[in-house]
Amino acid sequence: MTSFEILGLGEVLWDLLPSGPRLGGAPCNFAFHCRQLGHSSAIVSRIGADDWGKKLAAELDRFHVPRALVQTDTQHATGTVSVALNQEGHPTYTITENVAWDFVEPPEDLLALVAPARVICFGSLAQRLETSRHTIRQILHTSRSLPGRRIHIFDVNLRQHFFSTELLDASLRLADWVKVNEEELAVLANLFDLPKVTDLSTLASLRERYNLSLACMTRGERGCVVQTADEQIDEPGVAVQVADTVGAGDAFTAGLACLSLEGKPLRNVVRFANRYAARVAASVGATPEIDRKTIHDD
Repeated sequence: MTSFEILGLGEVLWDLLPSGPRLGGAPCNFAFHCRQLGHSSAIVSRIGADDWGKKLAAELDRFHVPRALVQTDTQHATGTVSVALNQEGHPTYTITENVAWDFVEPPEDLLALVAPARVICFGSLAQRLETSRHTIRQILHTSRSLPGRRIHIFDVNLRQHFFSTELLDASLRLADWVKVNEEELAVLANLFDLPKVTDLSTLASLRERYNLSLACMTRGERGCVVQTADEQIDEPGVAVQVADTVGAGDAFTAGLACLSLEGKPLRNVVRFANRYAARVAASVGATPEIDRKTIHDD
């Protein structure tokens, strides 16, 4: 089995934007951006044996996202998401149910898949049905049982009604890092009865409750906050003309993961991730081609 430094677990799909279909799915976007930033990465997912699936496979090839871990499903259609954008470019999603990525099977050799990985990123959406949920958790449990340090990132990524308290609790217990936006943090605060004095105290309480080594909250045009036990970095927003915000959070997570693997100081990591996400928001779709050299962290 081909080895990868970074894995995204979950959905790969077509975002049906007003401008036309675009490659999407949060874990796929994450894997794409990690690869664009110079790291070996892949998506563990599933597509249908239909025309959408053939076109999606060609799109993955065009963007140099490896398909070694993308399964083909003859029973279920390739995933699609209808995306409506408001005047500020913020999306509303309508997600097709019972599609191929809901039925990801465990890879044959989990140890060969997981052992070389240094980062594994997963979310809540792909866990909405039992098959993919079981596969994602099996991969994570296997990874956590192995010696060596890996970073398991839970990108909460709440969509429609496709989450529960149990799902979120179990996912947080399997994570080392968590990434939320402001709206998602408010949902978690209600579900887990976290203190709501300020967003920063709520984020700290979430991090401490689940013994997370890092927690980050994205705030759109107002930047982000990243917390560890020793540091809190409040990074202001970057002024850009927003095309749409689809995939900007995934790009942020990718920047955070990649520069952390490279051993950069956390402040530089956060600044780069914030600026990289802003560049994605200034582009159409989740996977614009961006030259890393044009993004600075100083």
